[in-house]
Amino acid sequence: MSEEICDIPCQGTDINVKLVKDKLIEDGKAAEMANLYKTLGDPTRIKIIHALSQSELCVHDLTEVLDMGQSAVSHQLRFLRNLRIVKRRKVGKTVFYSLDDEHVQEIFMQTMEHLKHS
Repeated sequence: MSEEICDIPCQGTDINVKLVKDKLIEDGKAAEMANLYKTLGDPTRIKIIHALSQSELCVHDLTEVLDMGQSAVSHQLRFLRNLRIVKRRKVGKTVFYSLDDEHVQEIFMQTMEHLKHS
């Protein structure tokens, strides 16, 4: 792999680097954001999010949609719920899952749109 090397040593730009640095995301928020992206890095979780972006579903429905066992789906849902990506609603003994808020769906849809450009 070849690297691009400047013929002349770089002296930077006219941008005020201090202003950019002062507005830089805080370490804690950067870690939270990285954790969110890490969570979205799993194909099964992506499929769950996509299914829930279409409709509120119970665990049984998700096992049918994903062709997975109930314990595997429940494990992924618990993981997504702990990160506030999905939420649950209980009716009797049935638990229904949906996306936590519109931001989750927006992130998902924006990513889908971005992939169409590839």
